[in-house]
Amino acid sequence: MLESRLRMLQGMPIFGAVNEATLELILNKAEIVEVAKDGFFFREGDLDNSIYILERGRVAAYRHWEGKRYKLRELSEGDCFGEMALMDFQPRSAEVAALDESCAIRVTAAQLGELYKTDSEQYTLIYMNLGREVCRRLRDADSRLFVHEINEKTDR
Repeated sequence: MLESRLRMLQGMPIFGAVNEATLELILNKAEIVEVAKDGFFFREGDLDNSIYILERGRVAAYRHWEGKRYKLRELSEGDCFGEMALMDFQPRSAEVAALDESCAIRVTAAQLGELYKTDSEQYTLIYMNLGREVCRRLRDADSRLFVHEINEKTDR
């Protein structure tokens, strides 16, 4: 099982160029979290500074506004979620619910902090990759917002 998890991480942008020894260290200390269909990995507002790498299943991220629940995106095997709270130590900005029975690898900020003590270069590489992922998602959100704003103006 460790071997398949290792290969999955090696194929993810957030672990790009991270060496195998570091990935093994992360996996050996990571928690495996299983969530039943319609269960939650976390809820909007939760205090938790960890990232989840979806190993099996599908999940959706939702936000609440004025008493309604809105789907932000769906994620599938090999995707990650929770990176914002990992990086900024703020409450969760969304909830993530399992659309199918799902399993994820949970990596905490404390685990990455341990990596910093032993290999600051690999630690920095992971956080640079996380920053790129957050920027990619921000760019996507900006693009969707722009299209929405243009559509609002042309519908008038």
